[in-house]
Amino acid sequence: MDDLSPAAPAAPATRASARTPEPIGAETFDRMTSGILTSVGRVIDGKPEAVRSALIALLAEGHLLIEDVPGVGKTMLARALAATVDASVRRIQFTPDLLPGDVTGVSVFDPVGREFEFKRGAIFANIVIADEINRSSPKTQSALLEAMEEQQVTVDGETHHLPEPFLVVATQNPLEMEGTYALPEAQRDRFMMRISMGYPDPRSEALMLRQRDTVNPLEALSPVVTAAEVSALIAWARAVHVAPAIEEYAVGLANATRSHPDLRLGASPRATLQLVRAAKVWAALDGREYVIPDDVTALLAPVFAHRLIPTRASGGARSRNSADTITSILERIAANVRVPLAARA
Repeated sequence: MDDLSPAAPAAPATRASARTPEPIGAETFDRMTSGILTSVGRVIDGKPEAVRSALIALLAEGHLLIEDVPGVGKTMLARALAATVDASVRRIQFTPDLLPGDVTGVSVFDPVGREFEFKRGAIFANIVIADEINRSSPKTQSALLEAMEEQQVTVDGETHHLPEPFLVVATQNPLEMEGTYALPEAQRDRFMMRISMGYPDPRSEALMLRQRDTVNPLEALSPVVTAAEVSALIAWARAVHVAPAIEEYAVGLANATRSHPDLRLGASPRATLQLVRAAKVWAALDGREYVIPDDVTALLAPVFAHRLIPTRASGGARSRNSADTITSILERIAANVRVPLAARA
């Protein structure tokens, strides 16, 4: 039997940066994360799974893609999460005429100093809301690639580092909507998770009508954590123990997608790494200092599904039913890959 729990409680790992966050304990982690979930939940009523996914992406140092039809609260979720953190926030409205330099920044000639000066773009913030990302051209979308992967941008041969923590929350409309561009595979792979909001249930929608008739709920939100405290939460989550058996389980799931006959593009190694990172945050939110198989399988679809492309025979890459097809494939994969069992004392 496999031992999934750590031999001893691990000390919180710290991220190498110019400023090391102050270490926190389990009680502080629970208090802070509960505060974030409660605060965002006041705005996004009836969608606790979506709120939890947004928090996981933030604490796992990933990026979140929210895909759904217009008007279901995609941008509201992104703005509510940003409002709970006392950090720099920028919103980029992606349109067909948006240029890469608008995102990353440009070098402008200073006639007084007779040299080029770098003017920072909207990407220089702790939380960046990329609204309707698939309404801009692929050239502009690609401006986010380096920033999302390496937390830096390179303009005219010079590298400029982005602040920590750094999170991109992007919203997009389904491809069937007019004026949209498909995100390239390389762009989708940069997002740790993709979620959908879905329509609210009748009770939540009726409550929304009553509460938002005269008041904007975002105006009532105030920060519950600082950027430094978010860094400390990230450090605590990174220290969650992952047994070798769990790592092998995650690799087994990823390998199964690469050899599945109904998939022509499987999960990348980046996807495997991000699955484990997200599972560590899931475990920490559940009050554990070690990951169990259920943490991994709970995040399998949000982390893997948007990276996979089914064969044409099973639905095609751009089919309306491709998302359901991929979800069904992942369910079958999870059922067939061996699950590690915890050792009994």
